[in-house]
Amino acid sequence: MKPQPTSNKKVQRAWAMYDWANSVYSLVITSTIFPVYYNSVTQGVDGSDKVSFFGWEVINTVLYSYSISFSFLVIALLAPLLSGIADAAGNKLNFMKFFVYLGSLSCIALYFFTGENLEFGIICSVLASVGFSGSIVFYNSYLPEIAKEEEFDMLSAKGFAMGYIGSVILLIFNLMTIQFPEWFGMPTGSFAPRFSFLVTGLWWIGFAQIPFRVLPNNPYKKSISSDYLWKGYREVSLVFRELRSIPVANRFLASFFFYSMGVQTVMYLAASFGDKELGMPGDQLILTVLIIQLVAIGGSYLFAFISKQIGNKNSLVTMVFVWMGICVAAYYVHSVYQFYSLAFVVGMVMGGIQSLSRSTYAKLIPTTTTDHASFFSFFDLTEKVAVVLGTFTYGFIEQLTGSMRNSALFLVVFFVIGLFFLARLTLPKKVAAPELA
Repeated sequence: MKPQPTSNKKVQRAWAMYDWANSVYSLVITSTIFPVYYNSVTQGVDGSDKVSFFGWEVINTVLYSYSISFSFLVIALLAPLLSGIADAAGNKLNFMKFFVYLGSLSCIALYFFTGENLEFGIICSVLASVGFSGSIVFYNSYLPEIAKEEEFDMLSAKGFAMGYIGSVILLIFNLMTIQFPEWFGMPTGSFAPRFSFLVTGLWWIGFAQIPFRVLPNNPYKKSISSDYLWKGYREVSLVFRELRSIPVANRFLASFFFYSMGVQTVMYLAASFGDKELGMPGDQLILTVLIIQLVAIGGSYLFAFISKQIGNKNSLVTMVFVWMGICVAAYYVHSVYQFYSLAFVVGMVMGGIQSLSRSTYAKLIPTTTTDHASFFSFFDLTEKVAVVLGTFTYGFIEQLTGSMRNSALFLVVFFVIGLFFLARLTLPKKVAAPELA
């Protein structure tokens, strides 16, 4: 029988601080400054968007999209095995540290990306993405070890809220250095955006030291043997068999997969929608991102509170209906202020559905298991595949119809399928692990 988690507030605060540490990557590098900088430095003086990547002629934005997809694919393939090894060896904090250092140092290295060294920039951005995604697997798996089940929802919400707050603070600072470099004694040109990549990496690696100092490395005192690689494979296969034998976990992951295809696609492509369909300039698009991030802070806590009143399932169902309304409304948005209003609603349910999905899955992990990293690797794999398929479908619909509005409207289909699986979901109070041979 595994030891029961205790409510150590110091450990919980340290755990939530990793959201504060890593979320700057997803906002600064993934969503705002780096994509804009990348497009500007990879565009030819004649306006051409063709680049040469190891001799391969390709459109710059297509190359960047492929690089993100490749990084998701790498972590999707590696995470289950690595998490199995971490569970078998009982040293998942070391694995988390490896991915944090890989990602943050790659962010720092982007300071040296000028556009002329395209291969270097793409490789660093891929490694940063792998580091970010890999660290999240092991970070999430701590949740059922440091909190009691009744604390999952609020602690998960606290982590996401901390991430939103920290990332907004750093984004505002970085935007100020870019808009007013003379205030900070910086030269004009590319220095300020490159400096933002450096600061992002230092923020990530610096604040990560707080959870590194406090989180336990081997909470179940597992012995580390020399055949940990084989044990890692075996751990993954056992966890997969456990998941297959727990219908409620299967249904939740199916629901999570489909509604994540919609949620993640909206998050990644909202700025592109505003740019292409509404002709919004960069400063207005960044303001949209800030609105989403700030509102998401309240949304995380709001739906953690609502889940206490009506339960996780009903809260998730409510948010999926709101997301469906967002997709329909996007089809009819024609003004900047309408887009801002929609961004407000997106922020409210974005924070809620992310934090509540994580805590709900934590409740479905068998109470007798200690293999939390392996279980959460399948959760992360589900989300990563959803990102790839969701964004691909969005682009494919736009290519067929010539309009992002049709793509946004089509996302309703994913939410409807996710809602179907949610409706068939009955969340138990406790889940015991089945007997495995």
